[in-house]
Amino acid sequence: MGDKAIDKDIELIYRVRDGDSEAFRTLVDLYKDKSLSLAVSIVKNETLAEDILQDVFIKVYKKIATFKFKSKFSTWLYRIVVNTCYNELKKQKYTVAIEESETVLPETVNSSQEQPLRIKDQKKYIKKAMQKLKTDEVLLLRLFYLCEMSLKEIESISGFSASKIRVDLHRGRKNLEQQLKQLLGNEIHSLL
Repeated sequence: MGDKAIDKDIELIYRVRDGDSEAFRTLVDLYKDKSLSLAVSIVKNETLAEDILQDVFIKVYKKIATFKFKSKFSTWLYRIVVNTCYNELKKQKYTVAIEESETVLPETVNSSQEQPLRIKDQKKYIKKAMQKLKTDEVLLLRLFYLCEMSLKEIESISGFSASKIRVDLHRGRKNLEQQLKQLLGNEIHSLL
């Protein structure tokens, strides 16, 4: 995120602190999609993740006065998302169940008619493959690639050591590729 985005976050935070509810809605709109993605990567259930996000944004609204500007707002927010998700899992003793439904591969086409997977299909297969990865790997992949966080920011958000982050990112990329190969077989080249 560039300096302009950081400046905009700072302006919005001050406006929220002054009671501007529209500024808070703007902050929520800026970060809700990535926050939801992080929550889903941890709890592996979109409905539960949406419920958790409601709690997260209530916490953020109540605690925004404690934000000290020592990190980016996104780092602070994602740390709250991660902590709230793990606390919810502990509280519910929620067990992650991965659906072992049959995978329908795209129809095989002959090489003269080969077409790349549509974006919608790409997202579907990546999501399905990520469901089979370890929670820590998914979380770190999403923070690094989707949220474009630095390793130092990820360390702050996740509470993991720098070496664990590097190792899990490496394993996560390899495991994601392996899962995609299992799902797509020869069609993987149209995704990668």
